Amino acid sequence: LRVGGRLRAEHPATGLVIQASLRRSEDDCRALAHPGSRVRLCKGAYQESAALAWQRRNDVRAAYLRCLRILLDGGALPLIATHDPALIGACHRLMAAAGDAGVPHEHQMLFGVRSDEQARLAAAGEEVRVYVPFGERWYPYLMRRMAERPANLALVLRALARRG
Repeated sequence: LRVGGRLRAEHPATGLVIQASLRRSEDDCRALAHPGSRVRLCKGAYQESAALAWQRRNDVRAAYLRCLRILLDGGALPLIATHDPALIGACHRLMAAAGDAGVPHEHQMLFGVRSDEQARLAAAGEEVRVYVPFGERWYPYLMRRMAERPANLALVLRALARRG
């Protein structure tokens, strides 16, 4: 975050990523929640100790929504990075309940994971950015993501089966 702050001084559009599962993330979001701030909010894929991170799915989802509210209240541009349809729906309900349904935001998802959800969001007029790992190290990146959260493997396998 310190490096990101220095980069933003020279390149204000530089986005930063916050993992909502970390217990410190609400404070980090408060520091980043200002107009023009681009913040990619993800649940967090890394297994951290209970002292550092929320452990249960519902606790992570609740932390995600608290972080989103902080970003919205501060006027930041939230980049909603999750493939979780329940969490996406909760984000939309939170924005609508606060009268922020029209606030600029973006959904970010990995290519090949929940393509149906990507298409549904785009058809509903949502801005959806799909990212693709590339370069010489794309395969180790993909394997690391699968090892970090085995449920990701099930999503990829389902996506591949639908294409077959």
